[in-house]
Amino acid sequence: MADAKNKSKKSSLIAQAEAKANKIVNDREKAKAKGKKGNKPNGVVKYFKDLKSEIKKVTWPSWGKVLNNTFVVLVGMCASAVIIWGIDSVLTALVKLMS
Repeated sequence: MADAKNKSKKSSLIAQAEAKANKIVNDREKAKAKGKKGNKPNGVVKYFKDLKSEIKKVTWPSWGKVLNNTFVVLVGMCASAVIIWGIDSVLTALVKLMS
């Protein structure tokens, strides 16, 4: 008797699950037939919404930090230029000596 009750419960649960699945499939088919994509925003609109939310998360540096970092970069570039100029001069002198 208990087996019969368990089987009937299982079959009713299966029937309910099948009914829900059928409803979902039918709703999707109806949406496709109407040409609707659902509530998905346009790709461009979504891009700009995501962009706005990401920009709010950015921690912007202070003006003094920007100036300091700019100075460090300029000094590094000048140092690199001097080193490359020195190497170029030495190699040019070596080539002139060989010829």
